[in-house]
Amino acid sequence: MKKKLLCAVLTVAMVSSMLAGCGSTNKTESTDTSKSTEAEGSSADNNTLTVWCWDPAFNMNAMEKAEAIYQKENPDFKLNIVETPWEDVQTKLTTAATSGQLDTLPDILLMQDNAFQKNVISYPDAFTDLTGSAVDYTQFAEGKTGFSTVDGKNYGVPFDNGAVIACYRTDILEQAGYSIDDFTDITFSDYLEKGKVVLEKTGKPLLSCIAGESDVIVMMLQSAGGSFFDESGKANIVNNDILKEVMTTYQKMVEAGVLVEVNDWDQYIATINNGTVASAVNGCWIMASVQGAQDQAGKWDITNMPRLDSAATATNYANQGGSSWAVTSNCKNVDLATDFLSKTFAGSTELYDQILETGAVATYLPAGDSDAYGKTNDFFSGKPVYSKIVEYAGKIPACGTGVYFYEARDAVATAITNIIGGSDINTELQTAEDTVNFTMGQ
Repeated sequence: MKKKLLCAVLTVAMVSSMLAGCGSTNKTESTDTSKSTEAEGSSADNNTLTVWCWDPAFNMNAMEKAEAIYQKENPDFKLNIVETPWEDVQTKLTTAATSGQLDTLPDILLMQDNAFQKNVISYPDAFTDLTGSAVDYTQFAEGKTGFSTVDGKNYGVPFDNGAVIACYRTDILEQAGYSIDDFTDITFSDYLEKGKVVLEKTGKPLLSCIAGESDVIVMMLQSAGGSFFDESGKANIVNNDILKEVMTTYQKMVEAGVLVEVNDWDQYIATINNGTVASAVNGCWIMASVQGAQDQAGKWDITNMPRLDSAATATNYANQGGSSWAVTSNCKNVDLATDFLSKTFAGSTELYDQILETGAVATYLPAGDSDAYGKTNDFFSGKPVYSKIVEYAGKIPACGTGVYFYEARDAVATAITNIIGGSDINTELQTAEDTVNFTMGQ
């Protein structure tokens, strides 16, 4: 979701988890010789691993903390952390794989979750299969590990949390006679009907989103374990009952005025901060932007998202954003890399306690039981929001993204725009599927 690149660095504890998927394109100097600003291949030193990732305050900071924790039992261990913006990671990976120069890759790199399957399927020789390694995948939600799983094999170690939350202005709900409990574990038909009441009594829509984008649709689809593709990787849009319910529900919310579309990301954030809307449904990183309106402290609360009414697989949980670590095939010491990852990002609540202050909410489930995650947040009604988010992450259903996820997402975004404009839903879904099939045939 490209608009997340605009998330601001805040000093509050809950900074956008999607900032893990966003980063500065500026290189930074470091006096620590183990932190490099120049791209390098795998480390030759038996005790050193080279890592590519972005965002010094978020991802690189997390890696530095992980290094220090691992060094407690392995004092000779070092990381060569290379600041590499996400766009550069993707470009360098593609170049290395297509040119057959895999020796230019680092030992470990960070991968945006929505791009993980695409890269593993497109460049299988570039990644190390971590199935059966020291990493215990049972300690992560299936919905999170699913992003880096291909043909039943694990290729990534989950990192930051993109669990979807629904943030509500409790003072606005109260004006309409509702509380946060009235919006917990509900269906989208409940959301729609209560949204009509909120709109009538307060003049405020419940939700906003950016016109021409499909983020809300993707969240709704994933909450039921749905996908734009079938298990064989073929486009599944026309005869996709879950997607059709999603599109119909979205259309109803827009037509009722419960969901209002805006032109861009700045306008979207403004609707939240200036009180235009009564709720925000997005990845948990949205809490950073919500907290931008300090005069609203204590007036917000969070709960889970609504679920679809008809889909048998419907849940109140989804993921939006996030990233995972990959070990490349160029890694000369896979055992070291997997041991390091298993004892830090896949095994250390201490690590997640330390990086919580930067907004790096864990997908490592045991972290949710720590004292740090039990702390309350005064902005959000004094609730222990961090442990709640980890709980939500554990309930997210798995779904496949495949190689052409972004192309399918864009085609469906065009379809919903036309449907709202009066076009026939079946015709638009057929056009979307035809567009994806054409792209896949290139």
